[in-house]
Parts: sequence; structure tokens; C-alpha cells
Amino acid sequence: MNWQGPEFILVIVAICTIGWLVNNLIRARHGYALEDEWGGKTEHRDSAAFDVLAETNARLIARCEASEKRIATLETIVLDKGYDLGSQIEALRDTARLETPAKD
Repeated sequence: MNWQGPEFILVIVAICTIGWLVNNLIRARHGYALEDEWGGKTEHRDSAAFDVLAETNARLIARCEASEKRIATLETIVLDKGYDLGSQIEALRDTARLETPAKD
């Protein structure tokens, strides 16, 4: 190959173009944003999958908010001064000991 002729420059341009095409092919197969000639990004959006994910996300956020409300209610019950959890647990243990027959 002639290293000082125009063929060398054409080979470099061809290698860069093929590399760019292979890079975009791999990115497209895996769902990443594609690059244009100037380094900008073109988002790949699958509308059906995006809609399903948006619905699932909204449903999970609603469940999380409902769980937070339930936890707040339970914390209020447990921290109430009239609620004596420790003594109730000990009472249950004492009852269980009395009901269990002694092993010989």
C-alpha cells in the first residue's frame, strides 16, 4: 500500500465510517440512543414498552404512597401511650408457658 497517496486517506475514512456504523448497529440492538454525524443523540422510543413502563411506574408509586400512609398509622398506634406492647408480649409468653404441658 502506498502510505503517501490518497488511498491511505480513503482507507482511514472507510475504517472510521464502518466503525461508526457498527457502533450504531450495536446501540440500536440494545436500545441505546443513536449518534448522528455531529455527536448528537437520537432517542429510540418504543411507544408500547414506554406506555407499559409508565403505567407500571404510576401503579407502584400509588402502592408506595398507600404503604407510607399505613406505616404512619401503625407508628401512631405503636407510639400511643396507652399501647403497651412489651407487657402484652410478656403476658402471651406467660400464657403459653402455663398452657404447655411439662415434658417428662
